[in-house]
Amino acid sequence: MTKDKLVQKLNELRDLPAETEVFEFKEAKSGYDFRKLGKYFSALSNEANLKGTPHAWLIFGIKDRGRTIVGSRFRSNRKDLDSLKGEIAEKITNRVTFIEIYELLMADGRVLMFQIPAAPKGIPIAFEGHYYGRDGEELSPLNLEEIERIRAQSMIEDWSAIIVRDADISDLDPSAIGKARKNYKDKFPSLSGDVDLWDDLTFLNKAKLTIKGKITRAAIILLGRAESEHFIGHAEAKIRWVLKDAKGNDKDYHIESCPLLLAVDKIYSKIRNLKYRYIKNGTLFPDEVDQYEPFIIREAINNCIAHQDYAKGGRINVVEMDDQLVFTNLGSFIPGSVEKVVREDAPEEHYRNKFLATAMFNLKMVDTAGGGIRKMFNYQRARFFPMPEYELSKERVKVTIIGKVLDLDFARVLAKKRDLDLDDIIALDKVQKKKVLTDSESKRLRGKRLIEGRKPNYHISFDVAEKTNMQAEYIKIRGLKDDHFKTLILEYLDKYKQASKEDIDKLLLDILPGVLDENQKKNKIRNLIYAMSKKDKTIINRGTNRYPQWVRAS
Repeated sequence: MTKDKLVQKLNELRDLPAETEVFEFKEAKSGYDFRKLGKYFSALSNEANLKGTPHAWLIFGIKDRGRTIVGSRFRSNRKDLDSLKGEIAEKITNRVTFIEIYELLMADGRVLMFQIPAAPKGIPIAFEGHYYGRDGEELSPLNLEEIERIRAQSMIEDWSAIIVRDADISDLDPSAIGKARKNYKDKFPSLSGDVDLWDDLTFLNKAKLTIKGKITRAAIILLGRAESEHFIGHAEAKIRWVLKDAKGNDKDYHIESCPLLLAVDKIYSKIRNLKYRYIKNGTLFPDEVDQYEPFIIREAINNCIAHQDYAKGGRINVVEMDDQLVFTNLGSFIPGSVEKVVREDAPEEHYRNKFLATAMFNLKMVDTAGGGIRKMFNYQRARFFPMPEYELSKERVKVTIIGKVLDLDFARVLAKKRDLDLDDIIALDKVQKKKVLTDSESKRLRGKRLIEGRKPNYHISFDVAEKTNMQAEYIKIRGLKDDHFKTLILEYLDKYKQASKEDIDKLLLDILPGVLDENQKKNKIRNLIYAMSKKDKTIINRGTNRYPQWVRAS
């Protein structure tokens, strides 16, 4: 959302005569209690669901009375603000968290706008196990009637189970029915003999694709002829594959329509699963492997089919780049948290398209007994590749599979420490991708001596480095002591007599710790100069504040 739109939204809320159940103003001038913030998240999320709005707003830096801007210093560091998403997710049902946290620097002060998603249909949102709501402007426990009203939403009619009145078996593709029979027999070998005796309608009923011989939307999606797509109205049963070059330009594309049972193989055949050659490192890695495990590709596509929100009228996308595949489908991620799915390795409690998912299970396309996503993580782990990356929102699920070693250090850890559980690996994967760890993740990895460093710039610890012959890499990442850099500056001044800001940047930027980004390196240089001039008093500025010229103090 652009700044102009945010300011417009903020002003709209400030102009309303009173707070409603779906927005709240707080001064939060210097800080705000985390537990109270969590309670408001639960309350506003539940109320947004009950009021039928897609999200709610919690706004810091504005007085409730008078709606004047007073400014908030709550988590003034942006990285600390972003880490709040993970901290809240740890305490909230299904790890739901903020859609976004917007920071507005207004003339009268800093305003924070927390965009809170409505509770998913059928799932009331709790903070630390307790459900909260609003009673007018007051925070209060969510009452039993409201809890049951949200839970009852899960009983809404399954879109995929709707019977298509005007369709009959002639609208299904015979080749797709044949493939479905074969897959069904592979899934249930004990029924193989019976399947051969069933006519097509009997088989379709048994496979849960039809209801008493009547064609369902699920049957059209999986087995329908291409021209039968019109039976599902404005919904689309299409998968689009796009090939992009290194600059992100489209090089090729292909679109497959129903029957999606056959489309999966056709899209799979378009993907260039090239050989990946590992960097030689003794006997640590094999010479080469496929970039992508075939199971991962098929599982990702089939998950998109099973969980697509067809009512949104969009298509499934598979984007292929040089070293990664990106899969997207419309709709929110029903389990709420990928980590929860991987950790519990259990069937989902709710399905968007339960009838469709059951049929896909019977046709050996997905595993509704759980485990498909976990297998994807384990396949990436086995080849020392980065973990699958999920980006979740209310509108879309995006899954990225990287087909190469992203960080050799991470790969070495996986190769040497086979006893790591997936929770640890997922957290370490965040470290290699320079993503923010939650407090519990960093505490756990520190406790196992897997990482060290200061938040948020964690890196592989010496304990791991020592066990994986990574001492040199460790020293390079950790960097040298400040005294070493101060000595280099003084030696430069001894030789060249004076140094500008640019001179010192050129001297130090390339040798500062690799774990720091460009801005962090420049901040470190400023801190070194400040320490040398104000505390050590070893250098003085003969220039201006804007254009300093540093010389040795006499």
